[in-house]
Amino acid sequence: MRQSLARRATFGQRAPMIPALASLTTPLLRCLDPERSHRVAITALRLGLAGASGADDPRLAVSAMGLSLPNPIGLAAGFDKGAAAVRGLRRVGFGAIETGTATLRPQPGNPHPRVFRLEADRSIINRYGLNSDGIEPYVANLAVRRRAGVPVGANVGINKDCTDPERDYAQLVAAVAPHVDYVAINVSSPNTPGLRDLQGEAKLRGILAAIAEAVPSGPPIVLKLAPDLDEAALDAALETAIANGVRGVILGNTTVERPETLRSPERSETGGLSGPPLMTRSTKLLAHAHRQAGGRLTLIGCGGVTTGRDVLRKLRAGASFVQLYTAFAYDGPGLLARIKRELLAAMAAEGFQTAAAAVGTAR
Repeated sequence: MRQSLARRATFGQRAPMIPALASLTTPLLRCLDPERSHRVAITALRLGLAGASGADDPRLAVSAMGLSLPNPIGLAAGFDKGAAAVRGLRRVGFGAIETGTATLRPQPGNPHPRVFRLEADRSIINRYGLNSDGIEPYVANLAVRRRAGVPVGANVGINKDCTDPERDYAQLVAAVAPHVDYVAINVSSPNTPGLRDLQGEAKLRGILAAIAEAVPSGPPIVLKLAPDLDEAALDAALETAIANGVRGVILGNTTVERPETLRSPERSETGGLSGPPLMTRSTKLLAHAHRQAGGRLTLIGCGGVTTGRDVLRKLRAGASFVQLYTAFAYDGPGLLARIKRELLAAMAAEGFQTAAAAVGTAR
């Protein structure tokens, strides 16, 4: 009788896979084509098969743009392009989740193959080309993410055939604004021709003015910039952002540069490189932006984060929180517990009682 009742009590409930066990399956997923592996991972997260993490240590809590994060480890855009797995991603332990990039109209992106693992470098090159199902299904998914429990952002970008970036960005922000905690404007993907030209002062000013007119009281606007900008171009973009009401900047996107240290045979593929080779460059730009902005912008550190010490390094360089993608693709859900342990250890070693206390302390 007790067995029958137990079976009835658990009928229809899927036994959650703990993050460590889920991570054991990650090497098996890497036997698949990268895009197929990605689709399997999104499905598993959407169905709740990746398990759940415990409550975060209170010392890891941070705030940014008026938002409270239980820990400073966010997911970068590009992983959950369609906002299909937000609740699953929260359950495995992210402190913030950025979905997208979403485009106004559906587009298939670039031809296959378009994603390449650089196993020897723990890196990825992608040339997706902002593949997207369009804004309508994306917004429909965002509308049901309310129980995520952490800040959720929408990353938006223009279609490859866009002829009016100001109009399209304004429409994109208006569509997602009611459903998210912030909106990230992607003007830095290297895989859409001409997109990075929009980081220039005049074009950027026009886009931001159009957004402000279309959505005068929406969620915070964040600008995602390329790590390939020189300091003069970065300074111009930062000042334009500040003058036009932008609340934050993500530094940065993938890079088109190829460090000489890369060992993998796929290193010559066209596209944006992500992973550990970006850590030094992106953190240097982050520190420069922190000095230039002088507290007028919230900074989000992205690029090369693999360990808890990497997180602390970006916090000290001026980031209020960080984002990662490639390390999660390689290590799976178990990454979050490990990186939090490492961060707490690094904080203790450097004398920080809380993660928030470390922000901007590097000299």
